[in-house]
Amino acid sequence: MINRRKVLQGLGVAIGAAAQPRSSHALAYAAAEPTAQQSASGQPLALVDFEPKSMLHVQETHIDRAKFPVIDVHTHITVSAKSEKGIDLGAERTYLAKPDELLRVMDAKNIRAMVNLTGGFDDGLVDTIREYDQSYPHRFYTFAEPTYSRFLEPNYPQIQADAVERAHRAGAKGLKILKTLGLYLRENLTSGKLVRVDDPRFDPMWDACGQFNMPVAIHVSDPIAFFTPTDRFNERYEELNNHPDWSFYGQDYPSNAELLEARNRVFARHPKTQFLVLHVGNFAEDLDNVSENLDRFPNMTVDLAARIGELGRQPRRARRFFDRHQDRILFGTDATPHGDETPQQLFNQKLYEIYYRFLETADEYFDYAPANVPPQGRWRIYGIELPDSVLRKVYHQNAARLLGITL
Repeated sequence: MINRRKVLQGLGVAIGAAAQPRSSHALAYAAAEPTAQQSASGQPLALVDFEPKSMLHVQETHIDRAKFPVIDVHTHITVSAKSEKGIDLGAERTYLAKPDELLRVMDAKNIRAMVNLTGGFDDGLVDTIREYDQSYPHRFYTFAEPTYSRFLEPNYPQIQADAVERAHRAGAKGLKILKTLGLYLRENLTSGKLVRVDDPRFDPMWDACGQFNMPVAIHVSDPIAFFTPTDRFNERYEELNNHPDWSFYGQDYPSNAELLEARNRVFARHPKTQFLVLHVGNFAEDLDNVSENLDRFPNMTVDLAARIGELGRQPRRARRFFDRHQDRILFGTDATPHGDETPQQLFNQKLYEIYYRFLETADEYFDYAPANVPPQGRWRIYGIELPDSVLRKVYHQNAARLLGITL
């Protein structure tokens, strides 16, 4: 079984690192775990063992296929084969699933195309495009990634700009910026001071993406809870307690606000480059903030990936957000084949059914991930029942326009 968080942590993505053992506190509870009868009589129950079942009688709609064709703009089909401290050290890729395995789910769920954001660079990128995009035209599209391994070379800014041009010639549809930039990349590659998102050494790269009409899928931050103490007040306590290396609180990490401000300075400096800001603009907890930025930057769009858990617990505000920005919201899931430890992102039919239910129905209080315990936080979500005109845009029209493709 592939441990998705461990593999992709090397890429610096939000999808982090391998699952850690239970804390000593949790183990102590587990060692003296009460029986169901003891719990009913008032004995302590470990939080990790608490799996409440809702008593509500509410509508349950099963959406087997999306109402309209789908372009999933945010998936991870391949990952780096070698990395250290969040930095890719080579071009070689690991393929997480073969095309025929992916196509079976895609055809069943009305997914017309998948965009693999982590396509890599140099020979690894060329091989990935050959394996997927060229073997199955119009079903797979691949994004390139920066060659951070050459960051210490004196002429790196031009090296990276040239790499974007080569990626474009190879058939890459865009460039993916993982949170490597801002949270992992350091002045000495893996040591020293963190490199800022708006470091001018990357300006030629942003400009090259604009020149070749390659949108930049950018991820620079994580859920706001990851930047606060992992204590009893943190709504993602269980998630962070199980995965302490997902926390960016303290040490020399910038705050969420600092990361977004640096990102915004990049948008302002490069108005001819299109930026797809992943995970609902990296701030799904504050849709007013995301909406303000969309109004401020015409070169900004967002996707939904791995954030219906946030959107679905504020359904009225989320629906207004979709209505207002319906031309600039793209469908994405962050799906990863065999990423079993992160069920909210595991590529399978159930994942897509939950997304479709959120977007197409007015169902109430349902799970945002196929898991016994909500993996990101202990809440459930509500559907926003988008009208057909908006659904078409979110499912495929906005992505087709951004990527310059036709269905």
